[in-house]
Amino acid sequence: MIRFENVTKHYDDEPEGSVEKVNLSIHAGEFVSIVGHSGAGKSTLIRLLMGEIKPTSGNIWFDDFDVDALSSSELPAFRRRIGVVFQDFRLLPNRTAFENVAFAMEAAGKTDDEIVSDVPHALDLVGLGHKARSFPREMSGGERQRLAIARAIINQPEVILADEPTGNLDPQSTYEIVQILKKINDLGTTIILTTHNKGIIDALGKRVVTIEKGKVVRDDKHGKHSM
Repeated sequence: MIRFENVTKHYDDEPEGSVEKVNLSIHAGEFVSIVGHSGAGKSTLIRLLMGEIKPTSGNIWFDDFDVDALSSSELPAFRRRIGVVFQDFRLLPNRTAFENVAFAMEAAGKTDDEIVSDVPHALDLVGLGHKARSFPREMSGGERQRLAIARAIINQPEVILADEPTGNLDPQSTYEIVQILKKINDLGTTIILTTHNKGIIDALGKRVVTIEKGKVVRDDKHGKHSM
């Protein structure tokens, strides 16, 4: 489904975050954690897969699409196949929980009837059915991240990219976010999680790819974080 083939990305002004000759395949339905210290290159891989930045060399494939070859007019449709969850939530502060999720559907051209039907299901899935009318400022950090996940899944993407989604959360909220991601994976969605949290990796027992200084140094099918 996703293939990085000899992918190198160098930044002119900053060596940190570069990746070097990465070869990595992720199959549909997998739950893969990409682990490494800050600056190891985890977020660079996410940005390359999204087409936000271009590789210095190598190719990134999503099914039969060469991501680097997609034009600016083709990228929006491609990105709708991917849901993204960020560490800093990126919610709309002046919109309710319902409206934050609805906004993602509006951007994808969904009808009002579809929005009214689908948003409550997404909020229920992440345990926020009772918070539909709440604003982000009225929510805890864990609740805001759950809302960000609801927004990411609302258009039924094939892949969820979760880039350090628990970096700002307490242990209980972290556990809840991981359980929600596992539930979404169980429903068939591919999950790619970047983290440096050893506890998350140990709890998951899923595939772990370790990256150090821009290079993949371990790929354990059911491994635990060894750093």
